[in-house]
Amino acid sequence: MALGRPGAGHGGIMMRTTTSYFPTISQLASYWAEPTLEVEACEHYQKGGFRNRCLIAGPNGIQRLSIPLEKGKHQRTPIRDVRISWTENWSLVHWRTVQTAYGSAPYFEHFQDELRFLYEKKHRYLFDFNLDLWEWVHRRTGWKGQLTLSSSYQALATQEQGICRPYQQVFQERHGFLPGLCSLDLLMCVGKQASSYLGGGMLGSLKSGIDQ
Repeated sequence: MALGRPGAGHGGIMMRTTTSYFPTISQLASYWAEPTLEVEACEHYQKGGFRNRCLIAGPNGIQRLSIPLEKGKHQRTPIRDVRISWTENWSLVHWRTVQTAYGSAPYFEHFQDELRFLYEKKHRYLFDFNLDLWEWVHRRTGWKGQLTLSSSYQALATQEQGICRPYQQVFQERHGFLPGLCSLDLLMCVGKQASSYLGGGMLGSLKSGIDQ
């Protein structure tokens, strides 16, 4: 994913990020203190990265969830026009995978109805589905900022992002702490304490802010 400030170095320019299937924890922490986050809505779709993918912690370690997209020239398609493929019921598969991964998590029962509803909505466009997920994450983590959409494309200047501080994960005794996951893992494991975690600073730094 790309995260940064267009034309960094000029004061007062808001943080901007590309869309993704759930924000990552380090991504969320990097803009936690920002009053506004702008989502890049004018780029063309790029393969790879987290635009249609996320990472969660499952029984066998890190699991990647990928949203299938309709075939076509995605590299030339405006990001808001990229359509989700519903030839297979991928959302049910993803939901069952989330249930398996987090069914025993401390806050799964607290969030499961809302999350299942999001998966059952069957969005037509990837950007709209991601936006719904981000808004849900922001509500449940307690982010006080405002999410806006860009009106023109600008290349993102990269910036340093923090490495996640360890917290208790569901399968930590089996795999140790797994970093680099999406914010769903944090919510399922720490619930409302996510706000204190995200506002408490990060350990070290990790150069992110690039498409990966």
